[in-house]
Amino acid sequence: MSGLLETVDKRTQMVGQNRLELLLFRLNGDQQYGINVFKVREVLRCPKLTSLPKRHDVVRGVAHIRGGTIPVMDMSLAVGGPAMQNIDDCFVIITEYNMNIQGFMVHSVENIINTNWEDIHPPPKGTGKQSYLTAVTQVGDRLVEIIDVEKILAEVSPMRHEVSAGIVTEEVQTAAQQQQFNVLVVDDSSVARKQVIRCLQSVGVQIHELSDGLQAIKHLRKLADDGKDVTKEYILLISDIEMPEMDGYTLTSEIRKDPRLSQLYVLLHTSLSGVFNEALVKKVGANDFLAKFRPDDLAAKVSERVRVNSPKS
Repeated sequence: MSGLLETVDKRTQMVGQNRLELLLFRLNGDQQYGINVFKVREVLRCPKLTSLPKRHDVVRGVAHIRGGTIPVMDMSLAVGGPAMQNIDDCFVIITEYNMNIQGFMVHSVENIINTNWEDIHPPPKGTGKQSYLTAVTQVGDRLVEIIDVEKILAEVSPMRHEVSAGIVTEEVQTAAQQQQFNVLVVDDSSVARKQVIRCLQSVGVQIHELSDGLQAIKHLRKLADDGKDVTKEYILLISDIEMPEMDGYTLTSEIRKDPRLSQLYVLLHTSLSGVFNEALVKKVGANDFLAKFRPDDLAAKVSERVRVNSPKS
C-alpha cells in the first residue's frame, strides 16, 4: 500500500506541470523509441511464450506472468518492421492501456528520461496517414520516436465502436441536431479521434477536432478574444491526457485559470490506468473522467450534456 501511495503522490505532483517520463527502448536498429512510464507496469526478459492458433501475426504468443496470461506483441512487426530475432535475448514491456494488460517485445530497454510535453512534437509532415508515429522528441543529438500504441491495439484487437441500442434516445438526437450543439474533441491519435467522432455522431452533435492541448487552448482563447461565450460554443470538451505540446491535465488547468473559459465542461478521456484518476481529475479541476474506449459510456455522458443544455419547455 505504501508503494501505491508513493506512486500516486509522484503522479499528482507532475499533474498540471506539463511533464512526463519516457522509457526509452530500441527495436531492430539504432533508432530510439519512447513510451510513457505511466503506461508501464514492469519490464522483464522475454518469458517463455505459448503460441496461439489463429493469432494475429503481430502477437508472438502469450506469457504467464504473476498469475495472469497476457498477449505479447512484437513491437517491430506492429509498426511494419521485421520480426524480432533471438527472442530469448529480447525484453517485454508490460503495459496497461484501456484497462487491458499486454506486453510489447523489444530488443533492448535503456533508460528513463524526465521531459516536458512542450518538448514533445507532432511527427514531421510527410510521414503519412499510415505512420505509427504519434510524436517525436529530441534527446541529446538523437530523435526519439513515440509510437501510436492505440493504433496498434486497434489493428490487433479492434474494439467495439457502435453505441448500443437505447443508449441515445430519439429525444436527445433531435435536441442535439435542432440546437446544433458542438463538442470539442482533442486527441493526438487520429485513431482515437475517429473512435470518438463515430460515437458522437450517433448522438447527433457537431464535432470540432484538434490534435493537441496547445491548439485547443489557443482556439478557446481566440473565441474568448472575439467576445464569444465558450460554454455556448461547446457543450463540452473531450480531451485526451497524453498529447504533444500540452497535455490534457495542463490544458484543463489553463482553462480553469482563465475566467473567460473556466466554466467550460471538461471530460478527460484517456487510456491511462484508472487507479489514479480520481486524485488527478480533482487536482486539475476536470468535471469528469472516462477511460477509453467505452462507446456506451461516452455516448451517455454526451447525451446528458445535451439534456442539461437543451431549453426547458
